[in-house]
Amino acid sequence: MDPRLTVDPEIAKAWTLPGSFYHDPALFERSKNEVFGRAWHFLGDTDDLRAPGTVKPITLLEGFLDEPLVLTRDTSDTLHLLSNVCTHRGMKVCEGLSNERFLRCRYHGRRFGLDGRFQHMPEFEGVCDFPGENDHLTAVPFAQWDKLLFASIWPEAPFADVFRPVMERVGWLPLNEFKFSPERSRDYLVRAHWALYVENYLEGLHIPFIHAELNAQLDFAGYTTEMFEHGNLQLGRASGADGIFNLPTSSPDHGERISAYYFWMFPNLMLNFYPWGLSVNVIQPINPELTKVRFLCYVWDESKIEEGAGAALDRVEREDEVVVELVQKGLKSRFYDRGRFSATKEQGTHQFQRLLAKNLTKSPSDRGASGQRFT
Repeated sequence: MDPRLTVDPEIAKAWTLPGSFYHDPALFERSKNEVFGRAWHFLGDTDDLRAPGTVKPITLLEGFLDEPLVLTRDTSDTLHLLSNVCTHRGMKVCEGLSNERFLRCRYHGRRFGLDGRFQHMPEFEGVCDFPGENDHLTAVPFAQWDKLLFASIWPEAPFADVFRPVMERVGWLPLNEFKFSPERSRDYLVRAHWALYVENYLEGLHIPFIHAELNAQLDFAGYTTEMFEHGNLQLGRASGADGIFNLPTSSPDHGERISAYYFWMFPNLMLNFYPWGLSVNVIQPINPELTKVRFLCYVWDESKIEEGAGAALDRVEREDEVVVELVQKGLKSRFYDRGRFSATKEQGTHQFQRLLAKNLTKSPSDRGASGQRFT
């Protein structure tokens, strides 16, 4: 085990990962398969895939994993997630959103059903043991939560196990009524390592010092972090009566003034539920010193979008960018090695570093089997 990747399980005794971690190109490269390859990633929603015959290409974590995939809805009205790479010579099979009866590679004409099964290949008469199982498009593990879609290359655990704490807490929300809002969604480029951005998200300690307006909306003393196996929840309680959820009696939080549910799923997915809807944050590494942060907004109640903790997302993001970028520079200091954790406000950051170290020290043989659908 790399001695640098050791974080004590007791937060009161633990030291953080060393500053050198955030500039190490070898560890950054290793994380592609050993961290991100095992995780569940947000793909989008089903709004573009309502009609049978629809095919939609997707690049999983573009600029990092760069895995070409294609979503299809076949004539039986069944969704599939497939490798978007022809099994003949590696050409992309689908190049744009369209409605088709089958998938056909335009390079040499190999044809597949919308379920990924091989159908036809010209000029292949006499080829031995053809077609075989390897001539079908690979089925990629994916899952659906109402209208939201998720995928994993080598899932460490079934989707239902990973996301159960989220669905049990906010499953009462009618996600199928949430509408994607392109005008409220945006991408940010942050000049810092992706893990620094995640660590900043996972702790509430900085809120009074960096986010004055957000801090005024939240009850800082009541801001808590709840851990579960594959992520955690930061529960934002409101300081007043504005901008809060109208919680059903079935909610475990019924009777409380909840302004935000901040869910983080290891390693790079945030699901932020506000009374107005959902902000999905996808953290996309580019290199050890550059990260793309995607804010994807799904609006449920437009009338509440200017209220409470979810009212000034752009301002909060820009405030976070400034400090995270300064930390990236500070970690290069010859006088910094490791730091300590706040046992009351940095439990999420400690959990993240523990999970990160665990995954980076696993062997490739520990990966789950691909080609399964987990629900």
